[in-house]
Amino acid sequence: MNFPKSRSKLMLAAVVLAGALSACALKQNSYLLATPDQPKDQAGHQAKPGWATQGFSVAAAHPLATDAGYQVLKAGGSAIDAAIAVQMVLTLVEPQSSGIGGGAFVLHHDGKKVEAYDGREVAPSAATDKLFLDTQGKPLPFMEAVLSGLSVGVPGTLSVLETAHKEHGKLPWATLMQPAIQLAEQGFKISPRLHQALLAENDLINDAVAASYFYDAQRKPHPVGYVLKNPELAAVLRDIANRGSLALKQGAVAQALVQKVRQHPTKPGSMTLQDLAQYKVIKREPLCFDHVVQTTSKGFQICGFPPPSSGALAIGQILGILNNTPAGKMPLQQGLPASEWLHFYTEAARLAFADRAQFVGDPDFVKAPSGNWKSMLHPTYLQQRSRLIGEQSMKVAKAGNPAEFKTAYAPMPHQDEFGTSHISVIDQYGNSVAMTTTIEAVFGSRLMVNTGQGRQGGFLLNNELTDFSFAPSDAKGLPIANRVEAGKRPRSSMSPTLVFEKDTGQLKMTGGSPGGAVIIHYTGKLLIGTLQWGLNTQQAINLPNFGSLNGPTVLEEKRFPEQTLKALQARGHEVREMPLPSGLQAIEVTPKGFFGGADPRREGVVMGPKP
Repeated sequence: MNFPKSRSKLMLAAVVLAGALSACALKQNSYLLATPDQPKDQAGHQAKPGWATQGFSVAAAHPLATDAGYQVLKAGGSAIDAAIAVQMVLTLVEPQSSGIGGGAFVLHHDGKKVEAYDGREVAPSAATDKLFLDTQGKPLPFMEAVLSGLSVGVPGTLSVLETAHKEHGKLPWATLMQPAIQLAEQGFKISPRLHQALLAENDLINDAVAASYFYDAQRKPHPVGYVLKNPELAAVLRDIANRGSLALKQGAVAQALVQKVRQHPTKPGSMTLQDLAQYKVIKREPLCFDHVVQTTSKGFQICGFPPPSSGALAIGQILGILNNTPAGKMPLQQGLPASEWLHFYTEAARLAFADRAQFVGDPDFVKAPSGNWKSMLHPTYLQQRSRLIGEQSMKVAKAGNPAEFKTAYAPMPHQDEFGTSHISVIDQYGNSVAMTTTIEAVFGSRLMVNTGQGRQGGFLLNNELTDFSFAPSDAKGLPIANRVEAGKRPRSSMSPTLVFEKDTGQLKMTGGSPGGAVIIHYTGKLLIGTLQWGLNTQQAINLPNFGSLNGPTVLEEKRFPEQTLKALQARGHEVREMPLPSGLQAIEVTPKGFFGGADPRREGVVMGPKP
């Protein structure tokens, strides 16, 4: 357990917090969890005002999770303390997106330096590149792989938060578990978004533990507003409060986790207790790059996560390519991105996603082009790539050749990606966090861990290994960089982002989003909206979503005028309108404090002291 340096002052804060927690057992409207109004139906947009705060600010995907972070900050906690409390509550109230059975990337800034904590899931030691091949050597159907023990990676979320807490925490670790323990024991009201996810779900009910928890006796999802209690998770969190990440590495919970994976009825996985015990958090060098806004000549440093994330690389390539086109100076037209700008953006996206498929994988297994991932962001290379953009869409781009790098890898075929949640925090001490966290698909592998002590509930396991390429090589036998290998971390699109003023080094913004591969476009939209178009975080988040994964041009349905679609089609784009439910959270620094935005497509909020 990590105790703060200024022990007396901060222990007093912890005592105040713990005392409030004790009072919670007696009083429903407690200090720690002043329950906000339940979120409204998320089937469509719910207008959000943006939130001006001062002193500190926290943004998360569910009001109860945001409130837990707020109360921790109010009691003197640090940004990482708040992120821990938020994540534990999200495990309970947003189980479809993230939790202790998954993984996370944590970017932390202490006012001087940015640190990148890699808590990505890992392939078990017995995994091979044939993990997702059938008996004929062909890739399994995607959902067949997801709904199996094969898809579960060794979880890293708890370990990465524990590691960051040892270096940057102020309140005791055990204290940070209390909001989630209280909610798990007393219950929380099922939100419209969770209810809708359950209504749309067909496979979760096949897991006996999950079925008894999420569904009634008629096998129907519990309704909106139903008070759901999770005594099993409360017991697990108490164990975590006492033993930290060891609770998921040895003992009853670890044994139940391994048993769940290995005893899958149709496709058991190979995970062992030793795999759990050997999990290591990796501190990586953050991927930072300079970006100059063409319209103002103002410079920024944008810091994101390096491989195994592809997010910061792809975003950096898109921004750099756009700066070599007229799009770098194009304003919004009538409050929307114009068709010409969308043409340039989606062409830049195709180029970036082609490189992503060719080069990016776990850096402990895959060499960067020319030995340096920043070769993919070199101004000369991005200028060369930008020249490939013409008046008509290229439809599908081919990978480039950064620094004349000769690769031995084949490009990875397209595969579905899902999931995640994002947390942004700025504390009163000058620390900031951007953390993106996931169990991959909605409800992950649909496997719920319970220790069998007669308590209802538990926590869900990830299906993160389906982020690897199912096919280990191409038709010519060339290996794919993101193929399955023992001890390897699958490529990710998670894009936690910190932005700094180039001339002063001061923090400008923390942000990120869930959304699978489209995370890259959601986060890119946030950056372009705020830095180039001069919008505040909420206005930028509100903009319609758009992008391309090196195929069709995708636009958020019913958000663009018909003339925009027709103009893109005239340029050769295959345009598809579809739901693009981002979950952006962002906090920007203002002269008076902070201004936070939360996505109107989901139920997140921002909290902090009012100015």
